[in-house]
Amino acid sequence: MSFGVCYYPEHWPPARWTVDAQMMRAAGLTLVRIGEFAWANMEPAEGQYAWDWLDRAIETLAGAGLQLILGTPTATPPAWLTRAYPDILRVDANGRPRDHGTRRHYCPNSPTYQAYSAGIVTAMLGRYGAHPAVVGWQIDNEFGGGQTARCYCDWCAAAFRRWLQARYGSLAALNEAWGNVFWSQTYSDWAQIAPPGARVDKRSPSHELDYFRFSSDAWVAYQQLQIDLVRRYAPGRVVTTNFMGLFPDLDQYDLAAPLDLVSWDNYPTGNPERWRPRLYAPGRDSRRNDPTYAYDVGEPIITSLAHALTRSLKQRPFWVMEQQCGQINWGDVNPGVRPGSSRLWAWHAVAEGAAAVLYFRWRATRFAHEQYHSGLLHHDGSPDVGYGDHLRLEAERALLDEVMAAPCPPAGVGLLFDFADLWALQLQPHRADFGYLRHLFVYYEALQRLGIPVDLVSPAGDLSPYRLLIAPTAHLAGEALAGRLADYVAGGGTLLLGVRSGFKTPSNLVTADPLPGELQHLVGATVTDWQSLPPEVGWPLVAETPALAALGEDPAGFWVERLRPGKAQVLVRYAGGGAALTMNERGPGRVYYLGWYPPAGQARTLLAYLASQTGLQPIASDLPPGLLALRRAQFIFLLNFTDRPLTATPAGYTITVAPRDVWVGIAEQPDR
Repeated sequence: MSFGVCYYPEHWPPARWTVDAQMMRAAGLTLVRIGEFAWANMEPAEGQYAWDWLDRAIETLAGAGLQLILGTPTATPPAWLTRAYPDILRVDANGRPRDHGTRRHYCPNSPTYQAYSAGIVTAMLGRYGAHPAVVGWQIDNEFGGGQTARCYCDWCAAAFRRWLQARYGSLAALNEAWGNVFWSQTYSDWAQIAPPGARVDKRSPSHELDYFRFSSDAWVAYQQLQIDLVRRYAPGRVVTTNFMGLFPDLDQYDLAAPLDLVSWDNYPTGNPERWRPRLYAPGRDSRRNDPTYAYDVGEPIITSLAHALTRSLKQRPFWVMEQQCGQINWGDVNPGVRPGSSRLWAWHAVAEGAAAVLYFRWRATRFAHEQYHSGLLHHDGSPDVGYGDHLRLEAERALLDEVMAAPCPPAGVGLLFDFADLWALQLQPHRADFGYLRHLFVYYEALQRLGIPVDLVSPAGDLSPYRLLIAPTAHLAGEALAGRLADYVAGGGTLLLGVRSGFKTPSNLVTADPLPGELQHLVGATVTDWQSLPPEVGWPLVAETPALAALGEDPAGFWVERLRPGKAQVLVRYAGGGAALTMNERGPGRVYYLGWYPPAGQARTLLAYLASQTGLQPIASDLPPGLLALRRAQFIFLLNFTDRPLTATPAGYTITVAPRDVWVGIAEQPDR
């Protein structure tokens, strides 16, 4: 197991570097990330490089036995570059360019910026690419953060038109795919097509969806420019970049594909404010923190979802490139962190598949935007709370190493995650509080509460390992997806489809076929009508099988679809008429269609039923709220995120876990 830290030698006097390096090594740290924001220090004027300080920093850290991850500094172009070449600046949807004084203020489609990016990265690689202590490279930093995923400049307009020509081949095909006959939007020349910025009222959802796709592809291409340089000049080194968990604006599967490994930046106490409104159902989303949990641990199921997505991007162990180890500075409320919380977060990451954890940051900075953000050390260089927690982890090193060596096999359940579906529903939710992530989270939270492991799988990924595949909303269901799902079911898989599945074509037009469109033959039923229900309205449910009787204890609400069965069997119906849940047997496989948006309790009831039908066993029984049960190969983890002892029964024996603590065991060895 590797532990490390993010370090900024340019922030501190060189005389301090040796002290820091020795302290890091004495604490058991082995990895240090440096350089990702230091372009102005490396190249203070165009073509004039200043490497002496970085040479000394690298040699100081390497001399203490530390290995280095070098970050390419392209997230922060220096002032001489932005002032001399303003065409590199990102332009927002209103046509306003960003100015210097922040980060990520550049356009990835600017040829000027691409050239200067290649220049600084090549210069770094020429100097440090073969250095024995430099074991890896981080490309840029947090692509798309700070609402920078989409640029609307002239460079992007031209690149977008080229992207469309490659995608559609002809204007006739594009006009048909976008439905441009509507409102006389038909194009007769490629030059007529512009980015769908904010200066256009009621933008075409097909046009916008393709712009979201194009923008994501632009970042993939910009990342590849740097990856190719690292592969050429530093062969054998690890190449990664740091993702942001549930960040929705870029297709993380595409970004992850060419990387050796993926990493992400984990800040648990910021997750409730950042993600609750997007994940929890209306009424539950207003609380800043779930009172179930201790106030300084964040919300672990949100953190788990981000871990699961990151692990699933490549179906292999990942790194946490930035791990919170004290209070953060960017929330509405930034609670302090007590001893034990940082250790619990590290164990949580390991349980979910982490192979390395790097703390952000080594020492709290005195400068600019992050002055109130904690590090392992205080501003004065004395140990902070996270430092003590790390020493506790060092005492557990043998067990951590044993766990880290274990593989991360696929879970029994796959949760289909499609960024294009997310964007399409973001553009046209039909009801303001219908969000793709919120709907997906209903199923994910239910599985976590049941103690059933789950992966987040791309529609283009391998579906075969999963006994149960859940598609909460397979919204843009074209022929290709329908075929892949049919193959999965033909192989004996069990598929659960949720509401709004099959509603649209991949170009974001409503299907002309009976709903659920391309999926109707798979489902064996058709959706005859659908609607969003006001909060005070519910449709009573009647279960046709005793095993699902609990579903009828509450009415269907929020979003409902009435089904007419063909070959499918009706398992639950609406008291007012029509099928609400159907099951269609197709060879050795089964397809379920759930015709309403389930709240948390109904989701747990349904998924517990499907787990029993598919032979899936929970990790632990009698899981109380606040206790997570996770599995990594043969290891079982119980993590208590509350301020009281909690008890559960993993693999047939009873375990009590202390407050904000973790228990690690092996099923056949309960004394671990």
